[in-house]
Amino acid sequence: MGRSNVSAIEKFQAVMERSVVPVATKIASQRHLASIRDGLTVLIPFTIVGGFSVLLAVPPVSTNLQATNFFFKFLLAWKAWATANIGTLMIPYNLTIGIIALYVVCGVSYQLAKSYEMNGMMNMLSALFIFMIIAAAPQALEKGNFMPTANMGAAGMFTGILIAIAVVEINHFFEKRNIGFKLPDSVPPNVAAPFNVLLPMIFNVIFFLILNAMVTSATGAGLTALIYKLFQPLLRATDSLPSVILINILMTTFWFFGIHGANMVGVVTTPIVTMGLAVNAEAYAKGDVMPQVFAGYVNSTFGGWISYLAIVIIILLFAKSSQLKSVGKVAAIPSLFNINEPLIFGLPTVLNIFTYIPALICNNLNFTVVYFLMKSNFINKFFIQLPFTTPGPLQAWLSTADVKTIPLWFALLLVDIIICYPFIKAYDEQVLKTERAE
Repeated sequence: MGRSNVSAIEKFQAVMERSVVPVATKIASQRHLASIRDGLTVLIPFTIVGGFSVLLAVPPVSTNLQATNFFFKFLLAWKAWATANIGTLMIPYNLTIGIIALYVVCGVSYQLAKSYEMNGMMNMLSALFIFMIIAAAPQALEKGNFMPTANMGAAGMFTGILIAIAVVEINHFFEKRNIGFKLPDSVPPNVAAPFNVLLPMIFNVIFFLILNAMVTSATGAGLTALIYKLFQPLLRATDSLPSVILINILMTTFWFFGIHGANMVGVVTTPIVTMGLAVNAEAYAKGDVMPQVFAGYVNSTFGGWISYLAIVIIILLFAKSSQLKSVGKVAAIPSLFNINEPLIFGLPTVLNIFTYIPALICNNLNFTVVYFLMKSNFINKFFIQLPFTTPGPLQAWLSTADVKTIPLWFALLLVDIIICYPFIKAYDEQVLKTERAE
């Protein structure tokens, strides 16, 4: 690489480190955003269970499918069994994704309370109590009261986040100023803890009941419905192709500087992709068209997890330098399971323009193709969450219940190999020259 190119990269690095990286780091470490990201991360086991539950209950079988072979007979038998047992099969879904807002409240409020070094359990239960007052107030029937779940699913997620933050902040305000019922120092902390949140809880109950009543009077619907409507433009905006391309550019650029890109953008994207997953699962369960492209691990499955594997394959097949050969051997198996750190820090991709440029091209090209295929409903959208270590083709197939995503994944891998080849080959030649000189 020429001296002028090196100088340009150094200037670019200096600008990023001086202006962009500090701002992004502050955003990623901001208390409330970090609590949302970390609080929603703990929901992954629930979304996995709920996603597979709805898949079992509503198999992807066409209504006009004929039993012309063994596989089609199996699918039809599966559908008949699921129809007969749908009530039982849907229980895990109804109690996970169906009421996901409850888990959102718990996760976010607990993480935020712990960041303030407050009692996590008591603050979590307080936030959950207030949310249920707003979103799931019991209604009377002839046979007794029941709690409606309409606002406890995907539609209540943003309300849950805001309630969790508001309740913990109010509790923190009271605690910081020592406003509450005072118990003698001899009382054990576990006994005193409920009394510490009693006064702020009373305030929260009165405040949110009045606020919800005022919103209902003004709009005809409650606070949950209002917040959901207010956040609809955000969902539509982040589900657009330009938004995801911008996210990919930022994430790839952070990785270029050795900063964990997923963590940096995750404070913004985690609630959006989690809600997208829940919205799609609800639509799938009803037999409706799934609306959200930007959901679950779609961006990673068809983005970096492919392009990084393409780089490893090129290294294994064509690299001549000892350094790249060694890295390829070490990174091969982890990359199959979407663990890319051996490649990122072993190659390295950090401050490496030979990997930065093809990664930008491939990640955005891949998602653009997937975006239009999903928008046209040629392939299904993501509605099931799997562990991130699930290999790419399986992740694509099982997360969408659409077998067409498997050949698509391999086709994009081939395209990425073609795009990345000249860049990695040039980098390999540069490393080889250095090795020979040494």
